[in-house]
Amino acid sequence: MQAAKDVLRPYEVVVIMHPDSTVEEQKELFRKNKAIIESFKGKTNSLDTWGKRNLANPIGKMRKAIYFYQTFEAIPSAVAELERTMRINDKVIRFMHTKLDPRLPLSKHLEIFKKGLQESAQREKDKEAKFQARRAAAAAAANHA
Repeated sequence: MQAAKDVLRPYEVVVIMHPDSTVEEQKELFRKNKAIIESFKGKTNSLDTWGKRNLANPIGKMRKAIYFYQTFEAIPSAVAELERTMRINDKVIRFMHTKLDPRLPLSKHLEIFKKGLQESAQREKDKEAKFQARRAAAAAAANHA
């Protein structure tokens, strides 16, 4: 029987990279991460690039950064090594690993995550549409006054 610490567990990670990172630097980071995961007998599932987006709160003087989302399976010590290497990479601004529910397949986690993103985007669109409608109504009222 395998020791509990040697069991593959599902994880997700969001990585925020410096906005001036080249495509090659981005690819190199994820090639290195994949090699680390595989060296610990794990496997990567998916890697999504969200591109350059505004930061919710500026980090240093940066207002934008490049976002990535990845799911993978690995043993816990692989996550420790991934975090160690990302801490010393000056192009990585922030990262956050999250252990996922092992009862669900990674594909289901990814599906739930993407559905949440779509719902969030729809709420933003609805909010913007209401704002525009209020603005138009206020402008029309001002013109009739």
